[in-house]
Amino acid sequence: MNNSVSSTARLLGAALRALLVLTVVTGLLYPLAVTGVAQAFFNGKANGSEVTSDGEVAGSSLIGQRYDLPKRDSGDDEEVPRPDLRWFQPRPSGGLGTNSVNTQYSLIVSGATNRSADNPELLQWVKDAKKAAVADNRTKDYTPRPSDVPADAVTSSGSGLDPHISPQYAELQVRRVAEKNGLPVEQVQRLAENHTDGRVLGFMGEPRVNVLQLNIALKELARK
Repeated sequence: MNNSVSSTARLLGAALRALLVLTVVTGLLYPLAVTGVAQAFFNGKANGSEVTSDGEVAGSSLIGQRYDLPKRDSGDDEEVPRPDLRWFQPRPSGGLGTNSVNTQYSLIVSGATNRSADNPELLQWVKDAKKAAVADNRTKDYTPRPSDVPADAVTSSGSGLDPHISPQYAELQVRRVAEKNGLPVEQVQRLAENHTDGRVLGFMGEPRVNVLQLNIALKELARK
């Protein structure tokens, strides 16, 4: 009986010591080491890849944002927000909170539409989005053709939070952005080109434009 109690006590003691050691190592030392390395060598990424504007955080370069006009006081909570056409617009998505290069934005939902390519509702969304893209980007001396509208202008990404658009979609918006901000088209064109990132390592992915970073640069250009 005494031997059994003694053996149980030893086992419990060993288990408690192992629990204490593992708690300190995996729950304290390891997280501190990983956090320290991340802060020392990857500070920006470890803190959310924040993008600043006027000395304040405007958002993350990894999460897309909308650029909409304030809602009209119509009493209709379901009213579709109208895009603020002074800014370059992101891909369509129901998951992005409104942002006009400021410090406040909210994420609503993340995810794809989960509809097949021949789904009638999805097809109608694409048709409506293409029609809106043509109308929104029409200027006094330029009217885009429906064939000029790239796929990312009328479809959302898999996550619904893609922060990038294609160079083709940025090009489609250049004339409208220039007109709305009273800037030369060539200057806005050059701005979009300067904010176009190439393929990763020269062969992975596609060229892309980060909308938030481009709009921050646009705001600085418009000030001048």
